[in-house]
Amino acid sequence: MSLCGYFGITRQAFYKSRKRVEKEELKEALIVELVQEKRRELPRLGGKKLYHLLQEDLSAIGKIGRDKFFDILGQNDLLVRPKKSYTKTTNSFHHFRKWKNLIKDLAVTRPNQVWVSDITYIRTLTGFVYLFLITDLYSRKIVGWSLSRSLSIEGGIDALKMALISCVNKLESLTHHSDRGIQYCSKDYVEMLQEAGIAISMTEENHCYENAVAERVNGILKDEFYLDATFNDFEQALSATASGIRNYNEKRPHWSLDLRTPSQVYNQAGAA
Repeated sequence: MSLCGYFGITRQAFYKSRKRVEKEELKEALIVELVQEKRRELPRLGGKKLYHLLQEDLSAIGKIGRDKFFDILGQNDLLVRPKKSYTKTTNSFHHFRKWKNLIKDLAVTRPNQVWVSDITYIRTLTGFVYLFLITDLYSRKIVGWSLSRSLSIEGGIDALKMALISCVNKLESLTHHSDRGIQYCSKDYVEMLQEAGIAISMTEENHCYENAVAERVNGILKDEFYLDATFNDFEQALSATASGIRNYNEKRPHWSLDLRTPSQVYNQAGAA
């Protein structure tokens, strides 16, 4: 008795079933390859956003539901697990003036209306380096950044210079918002903002949530672009940071932006 006969199925049904299994295996392999290719640029992008970005390719392969897509991610160890661990970089115990919060309850309706600034650390084998970021609140685009070997104000000034250069002549009614860290309250930083005609806003004491977008951007760069790694040296950290910020701005969709990228929203509003 043949094996097919033993199990009560026809030879035709057996080959049809095998072909179907092979087709599903090929489909899964193609999906894994697409995900891995996308993850080279966006290494920790979540499954829902991957599913959105890959819709055109998935349609070409065949109908793939979101549940099936997540099953394939799980079976191939491609699901992303969130990570949280941050170090304090803010020193608000200083003698410099602390400014009022000007953006509380403010309706943000355009790019270059509010910039939010924050600092985070990056590990290297020789110690911490510090990433100063300036993010456009409306579009979530990083408009200025600097990686510094210290927490001194020079890193903040370099990030501000980059932001000002990238947005020349388009800073009407712009507010710069930050925490009360000494870097942002210092004389040189404040004077630079004032000379550019930028209003100064800061979080209220003990209310860190008021700068949540800036802190969220820091978290995304670490969680999704491997900036929470320990780099060999400053130069390697700088290269990884530049690549991460470029991909964050140009390729990472945001739910808050209707799954558009920060640069798309920023440029479509005529801010570039």
